[in-house]
Amino acid sequence: MADRTVAVVLAGGIGQRVGSARPKQLLEVGGRPILSRAIAAFDGHPGITEVLVVMAAGHVRAAAALAAPFRKVTGVIEGGATRTASTAAALEALAGHPDATRVLFHDAARPFVDAPVVDRVLAALDGYDAVAVGVPSADTIVAVENGLVAGMPPRASLSRFQTPQGFRLGTVRAAYERALADPDLLATDDCGIVHRYLPEVPIRVVEGSERNLKVTHPLDIVVAEHLAADSPDHPENS
Repeated sequence: MADRTVAVVLAGGIGQRVGSARPKQLLEVGGRPILSRAIAAFDGHPGITEVLVVMAAGHVRAAAALAAPFRKVTGVIEGGATRTASTAAALEALAGHPDATRVLFHDAARPFVDAPVVDRVLAALDGYDAVAVGVPSADTIVAVENGLVAGMPPRASLSRFQTPQGFRLGTVRAAYERALADPDLLATDDCGIVHRYLPEVPIRVVEGSERNLKVTHPLDIVVAEHLAADSPDHPENS
């Protein structure tokens, strides 16, 4: 069991910014639900042993119905009110797995993650206990305070993080134990938790993909439809 690799598909958000009455991960792009596309990316990957889906409260039954056709899905559980709480719920569900287990956390709102990205994360986990996916920033990023530019880090040193983020289970468990004991906990992703609470653990960054879009705003649905039309599973491309 030490060689197992679990992909956790985090679908706990309700997607208010996308402007839908339903959680965005249940919306369809290219004729398939976003959540279904995200699960399929891991269910069909030979390096993934099992898939765990973490769904928004009140929508677990709908997620379970979408997950039913996928043979590697071992559970669909209810997530928390925040991304951190949803990851914590997944870690609790994986309590029986040994520390050496590889675990990948992926945003369900990124339905076009491809096998090469997953390959790079898994390969990096052979030498590191924490792995992030990043793409170079094409924009100049500035720090702003009180409406004024306070800093302008060199663009060449900046990356935009994506998911999946990969870990040895024992490492991310230890980081979350410390994080959940911190009354001032504030984090947006799992590598951020490891970076803050286990600063001695190096986080390897591997190359992501511009296709690995996160559906967040209404315009992203338009872009996602174009990406779906260009996907190998689209009827016109098969």
